[in-house]
Amino acid sequence: MFDTIKPSICTKIMLSELVSNLVQIKQTFAKNYSGNAHIQEVIPSNVSEKFILPSQHLESLHTFAVKNPIYLNHYEEKINDISCIVYEGDINEYWLNSIKHGSSCQPFYPTWILSAYLMTSIAKDLGYSELIDIGSGDGRIAYCGNILGLTSFSIEIDDVLVELQEKICKTTNQNFNPKCYDALEFDYSQLKLKKPVFFIGGLPQMGGDVLATSIIEKINSIPNLKNNTCITFAGTHTKRQLSGNLENGGWSSLIEKHNLKVLDTVSLPTIWTFDQSVDTPYIFTNFN
Repeated sequence: MFDTIKPSICTKIMLSELVSNLVQIKQTFAKNYSGNAHIQEVIPSNVSEKFILPSQHLESLHTFAVKNPIYLNHYEEKINDISCIVYEGDINEYWLNSIKHGSSCQPFYPTWILSAYLMTSIAKDLGYSELIDIGSGDGRIAYCGNILGLTSFSIEIDDVLVELQEKICKTTNQNFNPKCYDALEFDYSQLKLKKPVFFIGGLPQMGGDVLATSIIEKINSIPNLKNNTCITFAGTHTKRQLSGNLENGGWSSLIEKHNLKVLDTVSLPTIWTFDQSVDTPYIFTNFN
């Protein structure tokens, strides 16, 4: 019966359960992982009672991993009685390239693929129809937006990562519109946006605040866009990454300054929180 789940089935309650189940999988996996890969993540093998989502979407998530050259190995493992595929890889080459740009706010450290799917599902559930991923890395958030039926755009400053995205677009037959641009300079009016969600890559005290401020200014400069826009921030719960106020993942000052309203907050597994007991908070906001 699970194969008949429709793409629109993911309500807020179901999404909350999926998030909780993914976090539990991650905690168990991280505790017991004995490999030595540079990066690793997990995707359930099949749709099940714990992971009720459209089977074609789950298949597309596995396709992204299989076609993505950062993953060098995968194997099946049962975690919390759920059959999963573990993907192992190495991002050193792309990480080194990503730090060479002066205006880059954060090196390439991706969220988990299923995390990207869940956060884009939340954006869709909130009613947004276009997705712009700022500092998009290998394009996984934009890719997930694409398979969910959103019109996706992927903005990335690093040409090597954009080449990787273009390769993934071709091999997966999913065009999520990768663009090699400095997000601080890009003209967003050319995208003809109506009701977009912007995902901001970069923690607040690692230059993400500068990037977010620039994006907000650009949104304000486009007629009739401000009141129809969601901005999603990647935050942190750890003081070692953020010495200031941890409220709203470290984004509270910017949220208050620009009179933003928090719509939802969800914590999801990412590559950079694999060895941590807490995951990465994503804060969904709009203009109040």
